[in-house]
Amino acid sequence: MRRCLTILALAGLLCAVCWVFRARLTEAWVAVQRPLATVAGPAGPKPEPARYATLKKEVERWRKDFAKRHAAARTAAEKDRVLEESGRFLDTVLPEMMRCWLGTKWDFNGTSEVPGEGSVACGYFVATVMRDAGFRVDRYKLARQPSQNILRSFLPREAMSLKVGVPYERYAEDLEKAAPGIRIVGLDSHVAFLVTGPDGFRFIHSSGSKPWCVVDEGRQDAEVLRRSNYRVEGLLTKDKALLRRWLAGEKIAVQGDASATAARR
Repeated sequence: MRRCLTILALAGLLCAVCWVFRARLTEAWVAVQRPLATVAGPAGPKPEPARYATLKKEVERWRKDFAKRHAAARTAAEKDRVLEESGRFLDTVLPEMMRCWLGTKWDFNGTSEVPGEGSVACGYFVATVMRDAGFRVDRYKLARQPSQNILRSFLPREAMSLKVGVPYERYAEDLEKAAPGIRIVGLDSHVAFLVTGPDGFRFIHSSGSKPWCVVDEGRQDAEVLRRSNYRVEGLLTKDKALLRRWLAGEKIAVQGDASATAARR
């Protein structure tokens, strides 16, 4: 009986101590759980390297098919129709390729070319997706360029839109009304994809801010896009000259690259 009373007394004392120090105990439990959550990895989409490899093969097959149809077209109107179909195809497949990278870690020096393997910097993410979508470009040279040079490698200057100091809400409102398609956007110290459509836009990029990985963000979540004072963009999938270069498998010279500059002189 005495032993039971002693156990009950100790249990009561333990409960009282836990109640008095409940705040500190809660903090300690959270601290223990935080590293466990880090080990488990962030919630959200996971990289899909196998699907990415399949999409690369499918893109090349379709590119060759479009190229044959374009070469066989007899009139300018017929050729334009093939270009329009090519653009719509890229509008569909490019975002799917981008999303295969979701969750891949970001690092300033990341150069991965396989979703989920190692890490990828913002420029290498853009350059690798463009190369793997059939644009014949040196991803190493392209990724190391300032964002405006990355964009200029694909589009002429007159096809680019530069906005400096425009409040984000006004910029986002205009973007939601913009023509659907795939854009590259250069920011103060970042480069990314913008996917515009009837439901607004998606900002897909390898983020050097939290959660430090490749992410797909909407208007409200795109904090990197919101904070930037400088935004230069260009619509890739409606540019006929670029689509013709894609169909032909033409090598794309990287703007700002020393060898490309020397060749132009």
